Amino acid sequence: MSNEKDKKLDEFHLAAWRSFLNAHASVIELIEREMASAHQLPLSSYDVLVALSEAPDRRLRMHELASRVVLSRSGLTRLVDRLEEQGMLARERITTDRRGASAILTEKGLATLRAAWPVYAGGIKQYFTDLLSDEEVTVLTGALSRIDAKARENLT
Repeated sequence: MSNEKDKKLDEFHLAAWRSFLNAHASVIELIEREMASAHQLPLSSYDVLVALSEAPDRRLRMHELASRVVLSRSGLTRLVDRLEEQGMLARERITTDRRGASAILTEKGLATLRAAWPVYAGGIKQYFTDLLSDEEVTVLTGALSRIDAKARENLT
């Protein structure tokens, strides 16, 4: 059992946490601005379409999609509604589960995703990868992967 001292955050570790949050927020804001000025998708829409593009048959059940994007369930439902209205994805009821539905990436959604990629990739390069050495990328990837894996263990 950990004692109270173990639960206390020191300034050194808290500074790392704050730097991570601030860097993430700043870079996302910059990429969002660039996507908007290039008349591309917002990042939340882009993330949904990427998740579908990487899925088998370009389809995911709604709960699977929710686990792959950073949105609340209600936020995802509204976003999927908008993307469906725009013809970027289609929804299909699952016949074996009355409550279940799948989201399916359409050809229009795939084309929109491909058109947005150069802007998104340019932002990642300019605001993230160009600022890191190969060694830093290796360390950062390892550390964040370990953190993500542990967090996902606690989510299940």
